[in-house]
Amino acid sequence: MSGQRSRRFTSREGRELRREPLIAPEPELGLVALNGPGDPEPGLELADGRIVAIDGRAEDEWDVIDHFIARHGLDLDVAAEAAGIEDVELARRLVDVDVPREELVRLSRGLTPARLARVVGLLDPVELMFALKKLRARRRPANQAHVTNLKENPALLAADAAEAAARGFAELETTVGVSRYAPLNAMALLVGSQTGRSGVMTQCAIEERRSLALAIQGLTTYAETLSVYGTEPVFVDGDDTPWSKAFLASAYASRGVKVRFTSGGGSEALMGHAQGCSMLYLEARCLATIRAAGSQGVQNGSISCVALVLSLPGGTRAILAENVLAAWLDLEVASGNDAIASHSPTRRAAKLMGQFLPGTDFVTSGYSIMPREDNMFGGGNYDADDIDEWLTLQRDWGVDAGIEPLAEGEAVRVRERAARAIQAVFARFGFPPISDEEVEAATYGRDSSELPDRDRAADVTAADRVLAEEISGLDLARALDGSGFGDIAEAVLGIQRQRIAADYLQTSAVIDPDGAVESAVSDPNRYTGPGTGYRLEGERRARLEALPHVLRARDLVENGAAERPPVVVELGEALPGVAPDDVVIAVGPAFGTALHETIGGLSHRAVLEALLEGVRAGGAEPRLVRVRRVSDVAFVGHDGARISGSGVAVGLQSKGTALIHRADLQPLDNLELFGMAPLLTLDSYRAIGQNAAGYALGNRVGPVPTRLDNFARAKSIVRTTLLHARETEAIVRAAPPLELALAPLT
Repeated sequence: MSGQRSRRFTSREGRELRREPLIAPEPELGLVALNGPGDPEPGLELADGRIVAIDGRAEDEWDVIDHFIARHGLDLDVAAEAAGIEDVELARRLVDVDVPREELVRLSRGLTPARLARVVGLLDPVELMFALKKLRARRRPANQAHVTNLKENPALLAADAAEAAARGFAELETTVGVSRYAPLNAMALLVGSQTGRSGVMTQCAIEERRSLALAIQGLTTYAETLSVYGTEPVFVDGDDTPWSKAFLASAYASRGVKVRFTSGGGSEALMGHAQGCSMLYLEARCLATIRAAGSQGVQNGSISCVALVLSLPGGTRAILAENVLAAWLDLEVASGNDAIASHSPTRRAAKLMGQFLPGTDFVTSGYSIMPREDNMFGGGNYDADDIDEWLTLQRDWGVDAGIEPLAEGEAVRVRERAARAIQAVFARFGFPPISDEEVEAATYGRDSSELPDRDRAADVTAADRVLAEEISGLDLARALDGSGFGDIAEAVLGIQRQRIAADYLQTSAVIDPDGAVESAVSDPNRYTGPGTGYRLEGERRARLEALPHVLRARDLVENGAAERPPVVVELGEALPGVAPDDVVIAVGPAFGTALHETIGGLSHRAVLEALLEGVRAGGAEPRLVRVRRVSDVAFVGHDGARISGSGVAVGLQSKGTALIHRADLQPLDNLELFGMAPLLTLDSYRAIGQNAAGYALGNRVGPVPTRLDNFARAKSIVRTTLLHARETEAIVRAAPPLELALAPLT
């Protein structure tokens, strides 16, 4: 061995995927995705009507999580029944369309965390997706957006919130770089969201005391920052217990604020307290705690630890299993896909499909509506630049993943109106003014780098006033109404009414533009097999398929051929040639009549002139012929060769595909084929003509050099199809070929 390395291997080492490590499991550190050797054996022991052992630990060995689950998280009547069902039977019921969701939810109430993790660990990825589709709480999937910017500019926050709402996001979440900014960010998000679409819920992810204060003042409508963990030491690090989290959730809910907890595999390993257990088992403990705390839902799917989980074998599968567990426990699921999972676009998309295809209550826990550089949640797995890809994936699969198309003009309109509305609110409250320059940049700009800097000290003082003066959502509505934004004021007031009605505290609730609440109560998922449950159809399907950049198929091929000057004139039936230097250039039925350009944009006249020049330069005499009976280039060329005096012809379709044929060959054989029509130049056609002459005269001929573009098919196949359809429409069955001449230039 010379020590020389394979350049294919070194090339792969430079790809995006290799920027992130893949590691072998280390179970003792908690670095195992699922089915870890340190996971306890499932078990539940009762004495005198109370639990005395859970998953292999007696009561005197319990930690705070065991105590909480044992006292509040298990239905003992169901537990005895569930204990009699084999793991594999439970797993099969999860994917059996004849077992209703309600029955599975009932059984889950008698299962311990170890049992839950073991059962879902039996499902393969496709089975997990099917189970998730069946177990989702609300009938229709939805999505949540992140709305932040590095400068924490209120005009840009409002504009981005308005666009997100107009694009169909049901919830919007912001956060802060400077915690004292939170009241202004919450106000901008509320104003912007209700500008884009009334009924969109908002939150500001900050420290809980301040978050609760903003919610009480009516500036936010939901919270999901209540984090729980699967081992006691991590709870202790956060100065928390399951009881304190349950109390905080009650504080939110009692004030009409929707609550969702946050968990996710990998956090315990990251914090150094995994206690030798798998990530999926520890997440099962989290979810059992969340249900016991009375929460309606959870944000899970590894969330900020996603890259750690994906470093391990089965990591993506374990994350999907987390989502399934949450849905099985009758929790609303905001299923991650927010933090960057991988440098590799392929890997990110593969990870997403687990939630995208079956649909979850919120397919992402935060789609970055702005460019990734402005995402203060630590980046975005998908961002503003990926919107068209997301919309196209929905269209490709025929699924609803919660984002709607929006025309540029409408996006600009709602962005400007939201920025103007928050500008008026700031003026009304005497806050530092928002300039017209900020409004324009927020309307048309790409990111916060295009906005002028604000006086941040003055903004912080204004934010402090919001809390000190207890400026409320009702005050905000009054300010909007007094500034000429009555419709936005009414939408903000509508959100305040929703807090009083509190219907959106039901499991998996979202609010439609008319103020109706869709939830697991009012619109439950009743999927029981094909033809049931939520189907993307009717008006909704038409809306998601109508992307702004979708074209009419026939607009991709030239029109108005009748008004264009002729390329060739027809002289009569083409007869067999006799001269040994006769080389036929045989064109397709629509060449120069219905069509006038190749797929590469070359005019048919210029192509013919190049071919004629090439044949003559090779010492032969060219003759133009139209083959009318077929459109396939092989048969066009072969028909031409059969009437060529030399037996050699060039076959040429209207879209530019060409070949050199000989009469003694089978029709589907040839001397040279030039299938990459988009890459052919006039020099290419000139060389094709010269080679055809060489074959005719018996000269030694080297093939015409060709280029390759492996993406040409993806770029050009639609136009190829349409151009060939136009060519085929011009066929005259059994018609003899016609002799042609170049039409004189006019």
